Amino acid sequence: MAIALITLWGALALWYRAPGPQWVGYGLCFAFALIGLRAIFSSRQAGRGPALALFALSTAALLGWWASLHPPAEGVWAPDVAEQVTGEIEGDVLVLKGVRDFDWQSANEATPHWITQRYDLDQLASVDLFLSYWAGPQMAHMIVSFGFADGQYLTWSVEVRRSLGGVFSPIADAFKANPLVIIAATEKDVIGLRTNLRKEDVRLFRLATDKQSARRLLTEYVHAANVLSRTPRWYNSITTNCTTVVWKMMRAMGARPSWDWRMIVNGYLPEYAYDAGSLNPHYSVQELRELGSVSPKGQAFGVKPGYSQAIREGVPKGR
Repeated sequence: MAIALITLWGALALWYRAPGPQWVGYGLCFAFALIGLRAIFSSRQAGRGPALALFALSTAALLGWWASLHPPAEGVWAPDVAEQVTGEIEGDVLVLKGVRDFDWQSANEATPHWITQRYDLDQLASVDLFLSYWAGPQMAHMIVSFGFADGQYLTWSVEVRRSLGGVFSPIADAFKANPLVIIAATEKDVIGLRTNLRKEDVRLFRLATDKQSARRLLTEYVHAANVLSRTPRWYNSITTNCTTVVWKMMRAMGARPSWDWRMIVNGYLPEYAYDAGSLNPHYSVQELRELGSVSPKGQAFGVKPGYSQAIREGVPKGR
């Protein structure tokens, strides 16, 4: 079983990431698969030593090459992930550079605006969870939004930093295909894009959290973004994605969220949050899902001033 799993992982790694022309990757993929299959079928036979030794040497070479792959710091990125936000906190004032505030004309075309924004942390009032479902009820993209008493909303999205013309592939992005990027944006940009232009099924869940915990989480977002701007990391569909990165942030800020299979199959995060006491207990999870359906509200209102308030109408607060 161990040899089979290593063979599968190695073959896919070579298929997606082998250097040189595509046919070279395909050839290396099939060669490693044949070496693995030979090791599997000879593992219970006499004279299995050479086959196992060849597999061990091939695996060692593969791992050495894999460790040498580092995420690029520079590139010709898709416009919506072209900048990595950075921030500074001075007392109660957060200043972010590189906040995305695009005017989207279609799901793929926008007038870009990267802005510098100031936020009064003393006015921090809420933390909300958006889930944008893209693969049935099982898989969603998670977005966290911080609300302020002055009406501002600061939204964070952990995404794949695609090259210009590149596409998101959950399988390829498990094999060092693209770096990670942390986007800070206005809600009319990152949520409006999904509700009104992509027409995804977006659900809003308002979290029960105190002001101190909200501030710690926001501070951790800023810290993670600053570190990422200096030290690029690979995006990984399983281990370093929009859900697991936030889970690691919560651990870093002193919280102790338990690991759960719903961190991977993140369409069921509302059930996880409900079990953890982070959602309004006066409603069932199904009721919160139905009341939190914001795409129809966003499409009816339009992406314009007042959008954030409009999509929250009728959505229960966290407590």
